[in-house]
Amino acid sequence: MSLRFRQLQAFHAIMETGTVTGAASVLGISQPGISNLLSQLEREARLPLFERTKGRLLPTPEAELLYREVDTVVRGLDHVAQAVTDLQNKHPGQLQVAAPHMLSFGFMPREIARFSKSRPNLSVSFQSQYSSKIQEWVTSGLFEIGIVEMPILHDTLNAKVFRFETLATFPENSPLAAHEVLTPELLENEPFIVMGPEHQTHRRTREVFQKAGRDWRTKIHTHLSENLLSFVKQGMGVAMIDPFTVSFDGETGYQTRPFQPPVMLDLAVITAKGRPLSAIGQAFLAQLMTSIETFAKGAVPDERQTSG
Repeated sequence: MSLRFRQLQAFHAIMETGTVTGAASVLGISQPGISNLLSQLEREARLPLFERTKGRLLPTPEAELLYREVDTVVRGLDHVAQAVTDLQNKHPGQLQVAAPHMLSFGFMPREIARFSKSRPNLSVSFQSQYSSKIQEWVTSGLFEIGIVEMPILHDTLNAKVFRFETLATFPENSPLAAHEVLTPELLENEPFIVMGPEHQTHRRTREVFQKAGRDWRTKIHTHLSENLLSFVKQGMGVAMIDPFTVSFDGETGYQTRPFQPPVMLDLAVITAKGRPLSAIGQAFLAQLMTSIETFAKGAVPDERQTSG
């Protein structure tokens, strides 16, 4: 088997954009060229990667598995190309940082903009992704700095862990607004919008209700904090949401209250062990630590004890 990088790059672009047209735009080549590269890859791999239905490409399970392996490789070469461009243009360096989605619609753009203000020639590489993938990226050197949800999955990472108190978030006109603090007793009969069962806020909310001897009624399961808030705005129920999502949301349609006992969310700022940070990375990390502490209820001394 003789796979070529251009084939993998075309496949990666299709998976990222969802269409041949989108992939062609990203890579700057024709749609027939993308289709040809995909056909070559499927022949070489001897795997069906997409089902073609009414002009649409639907990824097969094999394509999903291949994408996970290809993603870091393709992004890595893109970073190499960007580094060469920066050297050619005499840029002083590149800020390379990744964060989960909850930080990517307000907090991180603000921090990067603040940092860039005094560095007009700074090149920035920022990605939002799930925490497990960000840990892989930082371990491989694809990104210098990451922010992730606990737990830490790799021994090759340094981690500074911060603890955040989630807020009970409910529809704007709910009678719950009459209370200054919400509790399991007050929310026993309320429908909840929740993250998946393995998410730390799901486990911790369930434990709080169990200890209080109250029933916890889950109605909608989703995977992003922005989705939680959107369902709350539609009047679908109550959700425990991180302070970043609610702080940087500019819309109305909901209210928040403290919840007791608190449901905590643990995030870690990570870097790779044994790989010194660039001067740019060190400067941004110092700013980031100060800013994230303003939202936190405290730092956790031993991050390995916070996965529960």
